[in-house]
Amino acid sequence: MDGSKVQPKTTAGLDLGDKYSYLCLIDQEGGEVIEEGRLRTSPEAFERRFASERPLRIAIEAGTHSPWASRVLEACGHEVLVANARKLRLIYSNKQKTDEVDAENLARLARLDPRLLYPLRHRGEESQAHMAIIRSRQALVGSRTQLVNHVLKERSSPSGLACPSARREASTRGPPNTSPRRSWRPSGPSWRRSAP
Repeated sequence: MDGSKVQPKTTAGLDLGDKYSYLCLIDQEGGEVIEEGRLRTSPEAFERRFASERPLRIAIEAGTHSPWASRVLEACGHEVLVANARKLRLIYSNKQKTDEVDAENLARLARLDPRLLYPLRHRGEESQAHMAIIRSRQALVGSRTQLVNHVLKERSSPSGLACPSARREASTRGPPNTSPRRSWRPSGPSWRRSAP
């Protein structure tokens, strides 16, 4: 990933999309576009395309598909630069932003100086799986908090309960309890343990 490696004769820019990715190959010496095209965004398609290719320097943008794509391309023997798109003015603020233009810009930047891409390194597959679990838990806790706050807000609103059936129940029971503590007990077996 650093510039100390022997430079490959060809540099590639690969703009990853959900269904298709756009590829641009540039000659390292003259900077001429050798090949352009698109391929399906899947590990199998990447392996078919890049496994038999001589070593390339491939630049991709960080995104949803970049973790697995970088692993597949590195397994095929290529140098992979994962560009930090937020720091790339050439790509991030380009008014004529198309997948083809992005692929060519990635290839040209990787050809000139890989440091211009502000390359980053993805976590390993296991670490990414752990992070996915942590983010899922955060989302669940956040959703639960929103639901609890919504119920508490509705119960304490000055107009009463928003749900018509709840208004009927409330009119037979009296005013709602607005304290944040639990105001009801489950009907059924007690939740307390009996002493042995």
